[in-house]
Amino acid sequence: MAETEFRFNLRVYGIIHNDGKILITDEFQLGRKMTKFPGGGLKYGEGATDCLKREIKEECNGQELIKIRHFYTTDFFQKALFCENHQLISIYYLAELKGEPVFTISEKPFDFKKMKNGNQSFRWIEINSLNPDEFSFPVDKFVIRKIKEEGI
Repeated sequence: MAETEFRFNLRVYGIIHNDGKILITDEFQLGRKMTKFPGGGLKYGEGATDCLKREIKEECNGQELIKIRHFYTTDFFQKALFCENHQLISIYYLAELKGEPVFTISEKPFDFKKMKNGNQSFRWIEINSLNPDEFSFPVDKFVIRKIKEEGI
């Protein structure tokens, strides 16, 4: 009996916090709206914190992070939503922005003119107001509950 080939999809996200708020991103990717933590996919040869730093610099106009520390790594099975036969492993780091934001932060979700692949906007959300149901992905929902239970 042949085994099904499977692969891992490694994602790294920042729980970027400041004054009781967390930075989230609203994106239009793969033809759909997504609300999630900022971050993205680990590239071959890259360490997890290097991935997070790169992703934030790419998404946030060169912004740098400080005080990066591990918060959570997926410890349950999660099938990747966009890749068949891939298991998702997500790594979350607490971090802060170095200095004031050098990118636009909006007050409203999906604050861009067109729902076009690649469009993205950012918002600060009060930790007490975080609602797992407003996030697009199962692991993010789990992490929101963990943030509320454990605090940051």
